[in-house]
Amino acid sequence: MNTVPRGRPLGRRALLQAAGAGIGLPLLDAMLPPRGVQAGGDGPSESARRLLAIHVPLGMMPQYFFPEPGPTPSSPYLDLLADHRGRFTVCSGLSHPDVDGNHHAAQCFLTGAPGPGRPSFRNSQSLDQFVAERIGMATRFPFLALSVKAADHYADTLAVSRSGVEIPAETSPQRLYRRLFVTGTPAEQAAAVRRIRAGGSVLDLVLAKKARLERSVGPADRARLDQYFESVRDLESRLQRSIDWEHKPKPHVADPEPQDIADATRVIEKSKLMFDLVRLAFETDSTRVVTLSLSTFSIVAAVPGVAGETHELTHHGGDPGKIAQLKRLEEAQMLAFARLLAGLRNSGEAGRTLLDHTAVLYGSCLGNANSHSTRNLPIILAGGGFRHPGLLAFDADRNEPLANLFVSLLQRLDIEADAFASSTGSLRGLEA
Repeated sequence: MNTVPRGRPLGRRALLQAAGAGIGLPLLDAMLPPRGVQAGGDGPSESARRLLAIHVPLGMMPQYFFPEPGPTPSSPYLDLLADHRGRFTVCSGLSHPDVDGNHHAAQCFLTGAPGPGRPSFRNSQSLDQFVAERIGMATRFPFLALSVKAADHYADTLAVSRSGVEIPAETSPQRLYRRLFVTGTPAEQAAAVRRIRAGGSVLDLVLAKKARLERSVGPADRARLDQYFESVRDLESRLQRSIDWEHKPKPHVADPEPQDIADATRVIEKSKLMFDLVRLAFETDSTRVVTLSLSTFSIVAAVPGVAGETHELTHHGGDPGKIAQLKRLEEAQMLAFARLLAGLRNSGEAGRTLLDHTAVLYGSCLGNANSHSTRNLPIILAGGGFRHPGLLAFDADRNEPLANLFVSLLQRLDIEADAFASSTGSLRGLEA
């Protein structure tokens, strides 16, 4: 039997000593380019396109979300978006193949990695990070990972690195505003540059030990190391850009600095704060890639008529009282989303609206939270310059891969890609 040479065993201690930091370097804040405006400070070009992905981990009740086929998609929830008809498409019959694991599926909303919740599970790169690697370098902040949450639960962030590691999300609107729009003092800027250079020192140490590592492993591991060191070199260039950005002014906005809302039950108001900051970040071209997780786990939402904890309400078992409460909360979420779309429409850019230049993906990893079903996911795609047909209905039993929609998004962002995750092509019926 033929065997592949693997080299002598390399223990964890030896790996750490050889690499100086190990294969899985933590994501340091100093390793991310700072936030602000486009290089040169001239604002976005006419062709600038953006991606915003919003996830509601506890889903939406399908009987109120999905419309009946027809020329004008209508349902109790979609009717709340009536002012934006012609600018969004509802998709049914989409899901990620082999992504189950009830709430663990949230980890895979933008990755499509199979088997979440299993001991052997390993996530893959999320759509936003794939996009950020290709278009994010044009702005001060390659991506924003944001979250509204009350407690730590499943996938409070949607962003997953190329190595399958979750990237922590920002939860404070006030901190986010300051990072985007408040220029530090000269002393603070100098301290930031020192932190960035310290991160570069770590990478220098890793690269200095590259040859020793490669001699210690076999061909398969050497290929993995090559991929890793390619990422290290990419980080090196990002660190240099970070230093450059530290010496550029941040944009000025008329909106005042927001105050964080300490009351976790005011989830709708917290969502609106984040939506406003996302709009500002796009308007100032501080970033072109944003993810936002809107979790209602572990709270009784401050919404009129709601008295139960949200997760318990989703497991309503057909109880009319629980269904009525959950419907009120989900309607409030949809109205907040409609407000976001209105803000993007009311912001003009290069003769078109900001919504025309921004593909907004809104949906959930759960098709039915009551049964933990991960099939037939509720998905809305708004804006982005697509010719929105209103409704794309696929087979409810034999679903199309959600990743097909991701491929269409990538192509609309002028990123050359014919495949992503479990895709079988682009999404049929969605034309730019």
